[in-house]
Formats: sequence, structure tokens, C-alpha cells
Amino acid sequence: MSEGPTADGAVDAAPERRRATWPVRVGQAVAVGGLAVVAWALATAWGAVVHGHPAYAVLLVLTVLGCVAALWRSRRPTTARGRARRVLGVVLTVAAIGWIGAIAWLRPFVAVEPALEATGSDDVVTVTQTPTRVELTPVGESSGTAVLFQPGAKVEARAYAAVLRPLAEAGHTVVIVKQPLSIGFLATGALDAARADLPAVERWVVGGHSLGGVVAAMEADAADTDATAPAVGLLLYASYPAGDVGDTLTAAVESVSGTEDGLSTPEAIEASRADLPAGSSFTVVDGAVHAFFGDYGPQPGDGTPTISHDDARQQISAASRAFVDGLSG
Repeated sequence: MSEGPTADGAVDAAPERRRATWPVRVGQAVAVGGLAVVAWALATAWGAVVHGHPAYAVLLVLTVLGCVAALWRSRRPTTARGRARRVLGVVLTVAAIGWIGAIAWLRPFVAVEPALEATGSDDVVTVTQTPTRVELTPVGESSGTAVLFQPGAKVEARAYAAVLRPLAEAGHTVVIVKQPLSIGFLATGALDAARADLPAVERWVVGGHSLGGVVAAMEADAADTDATAPAVGLLLYASYPAGDVGDTLTAAVESVSGTEDGLSTPEAIEASRADLPAGSSFTVVDGAVHAFFGDYGPQPGDGTPTISHDDARQQISAASRAFVDGLSG
């Protein structure tokens, strides 16, 4: 709509002002929404932000800085924009909305009890944390076997401390990976890093939950024939490899799953037999769901459990310990 003359002959600039103002208002709304998402993430997942890999915290800080900068810029007087600048503004707004949506989606599942208690040291197990891992080290004699564990997608690493601590109590070092943004595919070098940092370990069992198990299968397959500190075992929690490793993987395999899992369903676990080496062991925990393989609360899309979480955890830990014990020689 073009500017029109007023009663006294002056040109009415209101339409141009409106065209110049609405992008500013949209940008302000997006910036405020971004700050709200950051506040929500911090309020609901503070423990995971503080104790997880720093990548998510960095993204939150960048989001705050970007939103504050956008709000500050919006204070400048508005002027009419050319077509190119309007298109660029729309693109930047859409990108900002996508960024904020990703920040919300990446909010991690937070570790809850009894996992938090299991991250404390005592006279049997020493627990140390770095920005990239949680280590559970036996105080007494070590078996020479260590377990590297990849968490499920968006699950805080500490959530697996309770289910894996019995392995450390049995003499096996346990390394739980803190993945960047809690995504396993961003931590595919975790086994190599752990082997470099723990040269006394003679052999490794690589494990993982859900998406973490997919990454663990890749790592185990790549390191099972190494002359030094090979991967001698693959421990899958409600998981399976992304492709067929039956002819290439020489490590022993233990698959632990639940009958009520709504994400890694029993049918999917059964179908994974064809992708794993002959002789792989399958332990099915009757009544367990996907979220029972860690301690982080319920998970969207999961099934309904028919046993207690404590009972499921005990069975999962027992199967894991028996498997790792059998590989320690």
C-alpha cells in the first residue's frame, strides 16, 4: 500500500512505519522466547548442565548473548528497509527460531537417585569426574578389564552410575562418557581417548544404551583386533548395531533388553540377532522399559513397566557383571 495524502496534503507515513516496526517486534518476541527457553532448561536440568559435557552450557550462553544483543539492537530507531534487508531479516528470524528449538530439544534428561548417590566415593570405589567422563575406579586390585559406556541420546552420564557401579565394585574400571550435547555420534573417539589416558587397562568392554549402543558397536568393531588393549566385549542396553557386524566383530556380545520397552522394542531386539555374531548372548528383563537402563525418570514414547525399577536395575547389573567377569580371565 502506498503512502497517501492527509487532509492537509501531507504524506501519511504510517504504513511505512508499520512495515519497519513489525520485524522488530517479531525479533523481540523471538529473543524473549529464547531467554525463556534458556531459563526453562536451567531450571529443569541444572544438574545435567553443570555436571555434563560443557558443550550444552556453551550453547546456552551463546543463546543468552544473542538474545540480549537482539533486544539491544531493537532499541534503535526503526526505518524502512529495502527488499533485500527484509528477506535477510526473515531468514535470520527463521534461523533464530530453529536455534532456539534445537536448544529446547537438546535439554538433557537429568540423573536422579539412586544414580546421584552412586557417584560418591567410598572405601570400595573411587569416583572422579572430568568435563568428558565419569570414572568409577576400584580401590582394591583391578581386574585389568575396563568398561567404556556410551549413554543414550540426551541422557546425562551420571544417570548410569547406579547400574554400572557393581562392575567397579567387582574390580572393573568403569568409564561413562559425557558426550557433547549428549549425542553419542559426537563422542565416537571416546574409546581411543580412554585407552590413551588409562594405559594400565589390558582389555576393554564397550557398552552403551540405546543410541549409545549403536556408537559402542562401532567402537568395538573398530578396536576388537587391536594388539594393545583390544575391545573384547560389546555390552548393549536396549540397543543394537546400525548395520550387520556379524562377520566383522570378534568381540563377545551381551544384549540386555526389556519386554516392555516402547523404543527399542522386543521385536527390534530380536531382529538384531541377524546383525550380531553367532553365539551372542541375549538377556531379557521381563517387565523392564527403556528408561530402566539408567536413572533419569520416564522417557516419552516408552512402555509401561510391570516390575519395579530397583528390580530391573538389579537384573541388568547382574547380567552385566557376569558378562564382564567372564571376559576378565
